[in-house]
Amino acid sequence: MTLTLAGIAQLVGGELLSGDPQRSVAGVAGLEDARPEHLSFFGNARYRAQLDATQAGAVLVAKDGPVTHARAAVIRVAQPHLAFAHVARAFHRPPNVRPGIAPQAVVDETAQVDPSAQLGPFVWVGPRAKVGARVVLHPGVTLGADAQIGDDSVLHPNVTVYERCIVGRRCVLHAGAVVGADGFGFAFDPQAVEHVKIPQVGIARLEDDVELGANSCVDRATTGETVVGRGAKIDNLVQVGHNSVVGPLSILCAQVGLAGSTTLEPGVMLGGQAGISGHLTIGARTKVAAQSGVISDVAANTEVLGTPALRKSEQWRIVAAQRHLPKLLSEVRALQKRLSELEGKAKP
Repeated sequence: MTLTLAGIAQLVGGELLSGDPQRSVAGVAGLEDARPEHLSFFGNARYRAQLDATQAGAVLVAKDGPVTHARAAVIRVAQPHLAFAHVARAFHRPPNVRPGIAPQAVVDETAQVDPSAQLGPFVWVGPRAKVGARVVLHPGVTLGADAQIGDDSVLHPNVTVYERCIVGRRCVLHAGAVVGADGFGFAFDPQAVEHVKIPQVGIARLEDDVELGANSCVDRATTGETVVGRGAKIDNLVQVGHNSVVGPLSILCAQVGLAGSTTLEPGVMLGGQAGISGHLTIGARTKVAAQSGVISDVAANTEVLGTPALRKSEQWRIVAAQRHLPKLLSEVRALQKRLSELEGKAKP
């Protein structure tokens, strides 16, 4: 498909500053890779050189952004990255659902599968499970007994949704994701000298519009629910521990780990490999930097980093002070030596 520059400007609520409104664009690309048939975007000053050199036919630029590239048409928008996302979605629509159940799939006779759903080879749907309208289950997906998948959700190859767990509408679960594995719950018996497993009798529930990355795990609750809120986006290799609550619209980047009973309020952003200790509350719209270790509650609208995680301003002061430690150590040793000399001279 193609879109005209005028059509793109209308799609993103932008203003076409230069270029033929009827000129066609056939796709999107980054500034460095774009060709004359592509649209790109400029949203970060560090890529100014790429903007000046790009071969793109059109570029999305912020309302206060530079316009120096004579070859590319310019469309001014409020948020170039967001506008680029909308244009990219227009060019790359998901494939149409092809209703039907592959011959190699196994569906329990008590399960409910909407006629508009698509079930690929080697899918297994357990007793009393429910599969909603226009759901796509790619090859190897496993749904346990009484599991529920909401309308328009897509489960990629080898996703597992354990018994009684719930996936909302328009969710996307990438390959190998697991919803509802047992929470990590054991009680130590000193007499028997063994760890006694605590039955995990709760469930895991994903609300609508959740995306779960490849090989990520959302554990079922010991009792009650582990919940991932509406619109939350979870990257690859993320662990959400039992009885945790991930607030709506939160972002969890790759290799984040939430220990059990963690609560993330709405809009929390966790950088890659951040770890949250159990039974903590991270306030709404808080940002936790990559590789941080959080061991206490964090107030809303806070930015923290480091291990243990501290407010960004405080942590940077500590980092700056650490750079002076070698010099300070030398000075202390010199002062100790000088003090010893003075004490020696003062002795009768």
